[in-house]
Amino acid sequence: MTSSPADFFHVSVFAQELVEAINPKPHGHYLDATLGGGGHTEILLGYDDTITMTVIDLDENAIASVRDRLPTSYLERITFFHGNFADFQGQKNQFDGVMADLGVSSPQFDHPERGFSFRHEGALDMRMNQNQSLTAQKIVNHWQEKEIADLIYQYGEERLSRRIARKIVEKRPFTTTTQLASAIALCYPPKARYGRIHPATRTFQALRIAVNQELDSLTTFLGNAPRWLKPEGRIAIISFHSLEDRIVKYQFRDNDALKIITKKPLTPSKQEQEVNGRSRSAKLRIAEKQ
Repeated sequence: MTSSPADFFHVSVFAQELVEAINPKPHGHYLDATLGGGGHTEILLGYDDTITMTVIDLDENAIASVRDRLPTSYLERITFFHGNFADFQGQKNQFDGVMADLGVSSPQFDHPERGFSFRHEGALDMRMNQNQSLTAQKIVNHWQEKEIADLIYQYGEERLSRRIARKIVEKRPFTTTTQLASAIALCYPPKARYGRIHPATRTFQALRIAVNQELDSLTTFLGNAPRWLKPEGRIAIISFHSLEDRIVKYQFRDNDALKIITKKPLTPSKQEQEVNGRSRSAKLRIAEKQ
């Protein structure tokens, strides 16, 4: 079954906290750099009917879904940009606030054909932007063993990266997520194959990051975004793993134009974690343009 815009439903993490962190005001112009299901944008537009938004997403289904779902009174105040937030050409002092939720949207995880999850059999795709050529299948079936090992170690922080890369090269070609996950599990001792975290989790994270150039794009975006902020404008970023959070932390710290609002990142409440299990690893950092 192929996903469609109508299938794109996503529970936003830090739904209220992220928008409050932006400190919205009447006639403000805000950037949602990762539109996803549009939850954060919808809340922000609901604060005041004079607020306008520019929104970005790599996934055309996400944009189409938001266009279908939101009322005309909201859509009239949104400018859509399909692409990578690292490629967005913002203007100096353009926005009163910038926000980004770096997590993979639930529809991308839940539709097997997108290839982000090994819970169901699906193609080894993992592309946020379906128009790009590089897929996870190309990496696992054609890259050299050392390249795969380095990727898994660097982006997945996986201590068994060399063993996993060796197994991948030995058993390829792979066509489905479940085939790959099963091969990765063989690299672990039997007792470790059935723990709380599946043995393939870190490798799948690494492949997804590599396919979408997520860390390089994040670094570029965070280098550009403070220039787009008006004085006293805020930037708020939600990350989901240590590699992302580290980049956000140091990019905020090392930018002289920014004042750190969150000395330590905010984490979801127990109530939110119970309602939305995928929020457990989320961290929210906030900074303000001086």
